[in-house]
Amino acid sequence: MPDSADHVLRNRAAWDRMAVQYEAAGRRAWEATEPFWGTWRVPESALHVLPDVKGLDVVELGCGTGYVSAWLARRGARPIGVDNSPSQLANARRFQREFGLDFPLIHANAEESPLVGQRFDLAISEYGACI
Repeated sequence: MPDSADHVLRNRAAWDRMAVQYEAAGRRAWEATEPFWGTWRVPESALHVLPDVKGLDVVELGCGTGYVSAWLARRGARPIGVDNSPSQLANARRFQREFGLDFPLIHANAEESPLVGQRFDLAISEYGACI
């Protein structure tokens, strides 16, 4: 399936429009001292979703503002964030500068990722896979 598939372009346009709505929530998530999950913001300490990620190569698919990758980077992982929305990635890059974290951010459709053939210790997608 080529990257220009209709559903990919519609999805990209929708997230580009919604990016401004997710900026404040993204900043709050970047500021969080503990990861939290989902709509109800359940703390990681209650769920124990993440393994010890120190030294792991991680890909986050549908990274949006990049806060999950930021949480992982702060815990010693080497994340790469992938998202279909240039506007969401622009927010993520702004937060990287604001919070002093740097990890690769790739504009791509996760279904046709340019990371084919690369190996990761962990693949994660908090929302990208479910919505």
